[in-house]
Amino acid sequence: MRVVLSGGGTGGHIYPALAVAAQCAAEDSASEFLYIGGQRGLESSIVPKSGLPFRAIDITGFRRKLSVDNVKTVMRFLKGVRSSKQMLKEFKPDVVVGTGGYVCGPVVYAAAKLGIPTVIHEQNAVPGLTNKFLSKYVSTVAVSFEGSESAFSGAGRVIYTGNPRATVVHTADKRMGYKSLGLPDDSRIVLVVGGSRGAKAINEAMVEMASELPKLGHLSFVYVTGESYYDSTREAIAGKLGQLPGNLKVLPYVHNMPEVLAATSLIVNRAGASFLAEITSLGLPSILIPSPNVTNNHQEKNARMLEKAGAASVILEPELSGQRLFRSIQDIMQSRERHAGMSAASKGLGKPDSAQRLVAELQRLASISKNK
Repeated sequence: MRVVLSGGGTGGHIYPALAVAAQCAAEDSASEFLYIGGQRGLESSIVPKSGLPFRAIDITGFRRKLSVDNVKTVMRFLKGVRSSKQMLKEFKPDVVVGTGGYVCGPVVYAAAKLGIPTVIHEQNAVPGLTNKFLSKYVSTVAVSFEGSESAFSGAGRVIYTGNPRATVVHTADKRMGYKSLGLPDDSRIVLVVGGSRGAKAINEAMVEMASELPKLGHLSFVYVTGESYYDSTREAIAGKLGQLPGNLKVLPYVHNMPEVLAATSLIVNRAGASFLAEITSLGLPSILIPSPNVTNNHQEKNARMLEKAGAASVILEPELSGQRLFRSIQDIMQSRERHAGMSAASKGLGKPDSAQRLVAELQRLASISKNK
């Protein structure tokens, strides 16, 4: 099967696309891929490192307020459609997959207009603008959250697959996670992550909470600051306490996140959809601190769905403090019963076969197209 993938801007759009490619390759080693992304997005650096062929178009997103820049965006969109059509005619894909971000707009739209089977995958509980637009043209819309199908009432076909990143993490080796952190295999790890770039509010809460960590000496705290906050966070904690607590590791970034997640007992994090798919595939309890700086406040909506199921505790950023975060961690990790209940609820939401489900739909569409 020949597959074109598109999605970008953030890891939450890129990594699901790469998970789809990995599953396609696992099921058929003869699969061929082309990833079409933006010139300025993270995909331009992440995708080539994965080994997938990558081509770029020049595209920007719409501003929600009236702006002259939106006129330029329309022009870039039309140019992007023309460029995408040329790339698609050259590659001749069996199916085209968009995983969100404005870059997949012209790519998937061009494919639909050329009569190529198309799928978009929506990671969030609330659809993004690009996917809402594309849903009227594509063959299939795949959603990550059960019950969110109704957000695409104008689509021809909507299916619930979960997020394909869940499959990647579900098969990770936790022993490698322990080893990479230099911790014993029986460690109970509390992993705190501020997102790939870090989060100022979470950093401040961790600095404030650091003096309390020795009270939970039976736990190992791993804090991933984001590279831009690493030096300042270590200095702030050491300046306050003289040295880092013995049960705290501060890291700028984790390159083997699936393995580290597999070794984790409790995760403190933002509420990006791909990350939630990863932690539920493992049945991880979570304390979620949704980012307030996202479109349609979709992270809080994502987080509330886990909270409603009993899988997560939610702390809104204005309510976040070191004391509040420490109490939440303490309440969960000192109660085996509560931890087990949250873990079971999280696992109940997980879809470790998400990538297989999505690839099965790609194969179905490609087969129908070939048999016409």
